[in-house]
Amino acid sequence: MDLDQAINKHVEWKVKLRSAIAKQEKLDAATIARDDCCDLGRWLYGEARAKYATLPAYTACVEKHRTFHREAGKVAETINAGLFTQAEAMLGVGTPYSQASNETCSAIRALKKDARVTAGA
Repeated sequence: MDLDQAINKHVEWKVKLRSAIAKQEKLDAATIARDDCCDLGRWLYGEARAKYATLPAYTACVEKHRTFHREAGKVAETINAGLFTQAEAMLGVGTPYSQASNETCSAIRALKKDARVTAGA
């Protein structure tokens, strides 16, 4: 799993959500809200669980990632409701979405570091 790419993909969600706002598109909010539907989520619940479940960084990453998807799902639901100004505000600095995004990226970096140490790299 390329964890740097996973970080980039999660950062890109803000762009995708803003694009949906601008184009007034409908999103699959239920899938977005699930933390096991993206590449990172599938890895976390599969291979990573088998290798790193004992690491505190793994547990933190799973929790932060789950929260991120829950917040992204809320934004998607707001977009789908046609509340575009409110949805845009939900993406701002200091919002639950922004905090969850930042914490997820930090948790991925921490897991990457701890996994590398565990592997003896």
